[in-house]
Amino acid sequence: MSLPPGFLDELRTRTSLSQVVGRKVTWDMRKSNQAKGDWWAPCPFHQEKTASFHVDDRKGFYHCFGCQASGDALAFVRETENVGFMEAVEILAQEAGLQMPARDPRAQQTADRRSQLTEVMEEAVKYFRLQLKTGAGAAARTYLSDRRGLSPEALERWQIGFAPPGWQNLWDHLTAKGIAPDLILGCGLAKPSNQGRNPYDFFRNRVMFPIRDARGRAIAFGARAMDPNDNAKYLNSPDTDLFDKGRSLYNHGPAREAAGKGHPLVLAEGYMDVIALSEAGFAATVAGLGTAITEDQLRLMWRIHPEPVVAMDGDSAGLKAALRLIDLALPLLEAGQSLRFCLMPNGQDPDELLKAKGPQAMQALLDDAQPMVSLLWQREIEGKVLDSPERRAALDKALRETIRKIADPAIRAHYAEEIRDRRSTLFGFNRAQGGNGAGQGRKGEWRAPWRGRGSQPAAAVPVAGTRASLLAAADADQALLLREAVILATLIRTPAMLEEFTHALEEMDFAGHDHAGIAGLLLCCGPEDTQESIEALICERIGPDALERLHSARHVTLAPSVRKPGDVELARLCLTEEFAKLAAMRGALREIEEAMAGFADAPEAWIDHRLTLSARAGEMASRNQEGDRADFDIAENGARIDRDERSDLEALLNAIGFAGPGERGRQRE
Repeated sequence: MSLPPGFLDELRTRTSLSQVVGRKVTWDMRKSNQAKGDWWAPCPFHQEKTASFHVDDRKGFYHCFGCQASGDALAFVRETENVGFMEAVEILAQEAGLQMPARDPRAQQTADRRSQLTEVMEEAVKYFRLQLKTGAGAAARTYLSDRRGLSPEALERWQIGFAPPGWQNLWDHLTAKGIAPDLILGCGLAKPSNQGRNPYDFFRNRVMFPIRDARGRAIAFGARAMDPNDNAKYLNSPDTDLFDKGRSLYNHGPAREAAGKGHPLVLAEGYMDVIALSEAGFAATVAGLGTAITEDQLRLMWRIHPEPVVAMDGDSAGLKAALRLIDLALPLLEAGQSLRFCLMPNGQDPDELLKAKGPQAMQALLDDAQPMVSLLWQREIEGKVLDSPERRAALDKALRETIRKIADPAIRAHYAEEIRDRRSTLFGFNRAQGGNGAGQGRKGEWRAPWRGRGSQPAAAVPVAGTRASLLAAADADQALLLREAVILATLIRTPAMLEEFTHALEEMDFAGHDHAGIAGLLLCCGPEDTQESIEALICERIGPDALERLHSARHVTLAPSVRKPGDVELARLCLTEEFAKLAAMRGALREIEEAMAGFADAPEAWIDHRLTLSARAGEMASRNQEGDRADFDIAENGARIDRDERSDLEALLNAIGFAGPGERGRQRE
């Protein structure tokens, strides 16, 4: 969604930074000067006792002299709430009473209905919380306090309630408040009767756990049956306009905020595991909602933290759930984005482990969480007898098929290298370190440990035919750095392109010195910013040397989009091509890595052929014919015409009054 010009300026004008920050810090009133809008506090981004965090309320800017964190109100909300740019804008706009830009009528109608539904859900939360305190909720209170060990304060924090027995308790309560029946049904709180009577309550005689979205709005309930003979021990709200259980996480909002403060993200199995872990200090804990984790939920977790720790119950069901999650995650893996696994001991769940051994034991297990490749290896070889070439070949085939699911070529290559290393140890190829294969049992049966890895593989040595390849070329990395610099310099010179290329900039991995820092600052800017303000911001946050280094290469200063700041069309053309070229070059390098780190020993000729193709692809990317479009126009006869020379020629012809034959004829008339 694009924002109209001036909207962010109006938002910043209406927003008091000291009020926004004041929710997260305790001001040092001895050091602060409220009259001048000068505020000081201990920094919320790192642990400290002194007040080194400064807020200038008049300028709308904060800076920590300890950790160097700085920014405006939007940046503060993004960092502390761990949200994206547009969500931060919505949060501040709501607080400032500023209407977000109008959407189309149909979208507005949908948003209005969602607002009505969330209000009904909040009424249901209040009703269930009240019922837990009545005589009807006595058994539920005993269960929560005695069996689950939850204090009254914890019950309030998590807003746990109780749905009493009976068919229409909640329905009668909500309709008595004047709430329309279609809204109650739309929230999934009641179901229509097939006997012509009033709808009946969906939840009856259950402990109620409110499920909230990332913004903290009640969207559904999870419910635990009090009757041991109930067919469904746990029951979730049905899917509604508010709730899609495959796209939601329990404790999403608080976990996202805690992860933004440095806590590891933990995925548990159930509501009580999340509550127990959070109460024990593991605040960044989430859970699925009664079904296996979906791709959408996995992507939600990766948006919160690049490497969530999966803490499954230590029983067969927990292990199966973890193994299913591997198959889901493999095609989605990206550099720096994966999972780690922590299985509870002796069939316990996290809640039971915390009660038995305390938070220290849980922390030790989380610290010892294993990478996904370890659990993958365990799954493929556990209990298999590998005492014949045919069985070993079958294992090789299964491993190849599993690794082939990984879409990213670089990650696939690293997995292949790791698996090849473990395979060598298993089959006793590295006899100097493993004899006949450490861990191998009787009759060739392998019982793999949960931890550890085999010997490190020898460094790959390029074969003779690859000496002239892109990977061996000394300037390959330099070419990547130059393209990064052109992209950043273009966006600084033409800020109007920031909104259009924000997504590409967010997904880009920068290798150049200060490039990632400059990109981060650009993501905090918008089309309304100017080249001068962006350069001043970079000089203030990173230093003037960063700009000097960025423009030090002649290739950057001669780029058309850098030489002509503010030319939107030229900048769009250059940025599109530079991003495409950079992706092509990095793809070629990944292909080379994959060829060099093949799973099985491959013939030298095959590796040489693979590297030759990759080098050729990289060279084609660097010589992309489309790259000339920034400097040249293409005439009707296909010839290239230098844009600058063409402009100069047209100016000269206009100056001397030259006109073509047709024009001269019209002039004579």
